Amino acid sequence: VQLVPSGGGLVQAGGSLRLSCAASGSIFSINDMGWYRQAPGKQRDMVAIITYGGTTTYADSVKGRFTISRDNARNTVYLQMNSLKPEDTAAYYCNAQIKTTSGFSYTYWGQGTQVTVSS
Repeated sequence: VQLVPSGGGLVQAGGSLRLSCAASGSIFSINDMGWYRQAPGKQRDMVAIITYGGTTTYADSVKGRFTISRDNARNTVYLQMNSLKPEDTAAYYCNAQIKTTSGFSYTYWGQGTQVTVSS
């Protein structure tokens, strides 16, 4: 099983970016999927989480600006980021709670994708 993110980059403050993360491999089912971020010298923090049924949870710092969504048929989670601020600069990581075809459940992480917001 692997999670492959895409969509990071450099954007000016006030701009938008869309991150994607596709899960592939020996997947039986996926429960929660989410995005986390980690700035240099800081801990990794939750940004947004979405359940299989579409219930979402957001960090207070991104409410009203970021939207998480998923395509269950494609095992993909998205993060639409609008009104970006310099403090949103970080490496963004996707994760997913996956039950494999072997019957075991794990939380998998994708590699980080860098988002840099210039002022």
